[in-house]
Amino acid sequence: MSQAKPLTFVSLLGSLRAGSFNAVVARNLAALAPPGVDISPLGSVGDIPHYDADLQAQGFPETVMAMGKAISAADALIIVTPEYNYSVPGALKNALDWLSRLSDTPVAGKPVAILTASPGAIGGARAQYHLRQILVFLDGSVLNKPEVMISQASSRLDPQSCTITDADTRSLIAAQLSALAEMAAKQS
Repeated sequence: MSQAKPLTFVSLLGSLRAGSFNAVVARNLAALAPPGVDISPLGSVGDIPHYDADLQAQGFPETVMAMGKAISAADALIIVTPEYNYSVPGALKNALDWLSRLSDTPVAGKPVAILTASPGAIGGARAQYHLRQILVFLDGSVLNKPEVMISQASSRLDPQSCTITDADTRSLIAAQLSALAEMAAKQS
């Protein structure tokens, strides 16, 4: 899908492990984006200190401010995350907690796509549903369809070569990015 105006998306990776399945997905987003869409990764959720109201009272960490500015400037946000213990990883939740406290609320009204990959059979579905609940508070406009929950990730993704080896998975991600571009174009 070609856009009249170029669109800029940012991606937030909920995993800290360099060789994670979700890192593979995040690193392949730009190659799967439709024409006219540029996708840039945000900083690591691991670089953000644990949320603490006393720390916030001293001023927001620069990592949080930079992430918030990048999200505000983008046309859409993409969150790629594993599922930990039926929910989202603590580091991702922590980053979203910090972002929710910024005065300009960078996620509010922003189109958001969610992708999960898991070695299990349901592909991170429970993390997606918890993340959707969190995004209600942040007032993000979550793209409903197509959903991308990559199950049996070891048969679809190769962390060593950082490739998405399954053609159907690539097509599904590309379809989601096209739908996100349509959503973002309507809002811009």
